[in-house]
Amino acid sequence: MEIHKIIQNYFQQLPFELQLVWILSVFLSLIVVIFVVYLKILRSSLRKEEVLQEESKKRYETLLLSFLFNESEGDNASNQEIEFINIINIEINDNFNRKIIIETLLKLKNEISGEIEKNIQHIYLQSNLKSFAYQQLESENWYEIAKGIKELTQFKVEEAYSQIKILINYPKKEVQKEVQLYLVSLFHFEGLKFLSSLESDLSEWDQIELLEELKHLENQEIPEITDWLISKNDSVVMFALKLAKMYNKYENVDTLIQLMNHENQKIRLQVILVLTHLQVLDAKGVLINNFKSYSEEEQVAIFKLLENIFEPSDETFITEHIHSNNFEIQLSALKMLKSINNNTFSQLLTNKKAFENSRVLNFVQNN
Repeated sequence: MEIHKIIQNYFQQLPFELQLVWILSVFLSLIVVIFVVYLKILRSSLRKEEVLQEESKKRYETLLLSFLFNESEGDNASNQEIEFINIINIEINDNFNRKIIIETLLKLKNEISGEIEKNIQHIYLQSNLKSFAYQQLESENWYEIAKGIKELTQFKVEEAYSQIKILINYPKKEVQKEVQLYLVSLFHFEGLKFLSSLESDLSEWDQIELLEELKHLENQEIPEITDWLISKNDSVVMFALKLAKMYNKYENVDTLIQLMNHENQKIRLQVILVLTHLQVLDAKGVLINNFKSYSEEEQVAIFKLLENIFEPSDETFITEHIHSNNFEIQLSALKMLKSINNNTFSQLLTNKKAFENSRVLNFVQNN
């Protein structure tokens, strides 16, 4: 008690500022102690959870593998399957167990191919696992919806088509992305029909992912893309143009030529690139006649197109641009002029002073 009174008297004799400092110091020290204790408890809890997860993964993996590699036949095999499915249906009612089971199924599905992979798919479809994914589609949390769609995509649940397709214009982009990947991963080119009803922008990254999915397909009938080329959604038009280029859609040339007058400059530029790839002669006249109305970037692209399809009759137009302020256009024009009329090009060499940069002439001459 004497020590307590001594401390109390000492504290009371201190100026107010020092008393405040002491109070804050004690308070902060208590917070630090509490925080350290909390971290230790949390770390211990996480370690226990990790150990439990590992044990559960090993248990379910062993259980699954023993079933997948079971060599029983006939009624015995059928009874074992029913028993195994019943075990899963009971255990998945616990969120922790369900998460581990799904992770284990996906792990084995990615590591094992062939008939075993089909059996894993069969387990998922025959159990009640997919019903939980369906429940997630009804969630008010966008993250849960996206997670449910991704799971149904991974296990190729085609019967979820109608429930997932209606989410194509969901407010959250993350959900839209999962819907798009589901449709294309499972239904391939047929799944691209969502483009007709897409209201939001299809980002550049989304387009890349969809094209990557399509690249893996073989012997697929490519759908008619005209409606997408004339869509009011510019991002859909851009994606359709990439499809036209990737799959050489010559039957859409007329629509492509019409798109050269599109109000969106990026679309006009992409159209020129597609026409260049397809080497469409019919587009040349329109591009030449409207050349001055295009942006400099588009004009460069037009000359790249001309390099593939130019003719002697284009000499006048080409000559008009041998003094262009744009180096790429000037270089392209000189290369074509040299090919069309070498005599005219040779005359330019004798009058290099007419060019601000005569090195471009020497380059074309030597290449």
